[in-house]
Amino acid sequence: MIDLRLLREDPDRVRASQRARGEDVTLVDSLLSADERRRSSGVRFDELRAEQKQLGKLIPKASPEERAELLGRAEQLKSDVKAADAEQDEAKAETDRLLLQLGNLVHPDVPVGGEEDFVELETHGTIRDFGAEGFEPKDHLELGTLLGAIDVERGAKVSGSRFYFLTGVGALLELALVNAALAQATAAGFTPMLTPALVRPQSMAGTGFLGQAAADVYHLDKDDLYLVGTSEVPLAAYHMDEIIDADKLPLRYAGFSPCFRREAGSHGKDTRGIFRVHQFDKVEMFSYVDPADSEAEHKRLLEWEKQWLTSLELPFRVIDVATGDLGSSAARKYDCEAWIPTQGKFRELTSTSDCTEFQSRRLSIRMRDEKKIRPLATLNGTLCAVPRTIVAILENHQQADGSVRVPEVLRPYLGGREVLEPVAK
Repeated sequence: MIDLRLLREDPDRVRASQRARGEDVTLVDSLLSADERRRSSGVRFDELRAEQKQLGKLIPKASPEERAELLGRAEQLKSDVKAADAEQDEAKAETDRLLLQLGNLVHPDVPVGGEEDFVELETHGTIRDFGAEGFEPKDHLELGTLLGAIDVERGAKVSGSRFYFLTGVGALLELALVNAALAQATAAGFTPMLTPALVRPQSMAGTGFLGQAAADVYHLDKDDLYLVGTSEVPLAAYHMDEIIDADKLPLRYAGFSPCFRREAGSHGKDTRGIFRVHQFDKVEMFSYVDPADSEAEHKRLLEWEKQWLTSLELPFRVIDVATGDLGSSAARKYDCEAWIPTQGKFRELTSTSDCTEFQSRRLSIRMRDEKKIRPLATLNGTLCAVPRTIVAILENHQQADGSVRVPEVLRPYLGGREVLEPVAK
């Protein structure tokens, strides 16, 4: 959540942020009104309680005539204090409810617009000309079938659409990717983490996934637990309700977890293969930093993502995501999109977001700096979303006979294997 003090001091900035996101601008005025009511009712409650306490001191000293009048006033005050307390609680609840609906303040340099209004910042690698090589590229599902690596038919039979099995070299390729990604993260100073896949409501809400993204989340009603769509959630909640000394920052974690998404609103999109699925594994970077260092840390996370994709020898571009496509927690987000040959376009493979103090305020995570306690900043960055990375590797490194060349960085994790060979015609 944002700082209420900032809202009071500069409501136009908050309105501009809401407008850029394509969100309800009137929410700002409703929140200002609720906050004013909360503050005034609090003042009223404090004044009545002070009078009540003062009266309590006067009654024992009063004459019989005065005592009767004071007791009458005390009875009225008791009723007034109770009503003021109820009004204060109601106003606070309304303020909190509205505050949780408000997205993070977008960074002033973020391009304004929707999904297609991003700004391309840079490109890396060379897109292969398969025509010049004399063959038509196969898509990842055809290649995965030839390699005995992907089975979506049995995935659908067992679990339904958008589920799959990784088999044989497909399973080994996932493990190679995960181990290589964690090795890079560990070398960069991240603490590797295996995180819970089920979290409590306060963890999910605290990271901002029960707002606009709630329709994409799986909820277990009987247990009131949520299946995470990213290990960002448990990693963000890891230090919930804690105060961290400034000299321990930055704290960096690399979480590996299964991820679950309903893919709400994606009907008819990417229905072939394993690009958009309901369950997948992912290695996620997460940082806790001083807010003054969040922009620099955001660039560091992006550099680690670029290093990873470069090591996989994939052509990709980096985009500055537009305001309407940020997600409620992010002030700014960069995506790295790999080239997918059979689609003839770049598709998102990794993403990194600067959430500033938005999540830490909701999760009550603070830093202690020179005896001052204040919220810190959180950032996240996908290092390896496994199925999409497999898609990009298979399609970009395929050969005319249906085999796939293994990027050098993965070979130590695949027993030195340089090529994945077809097992089926």
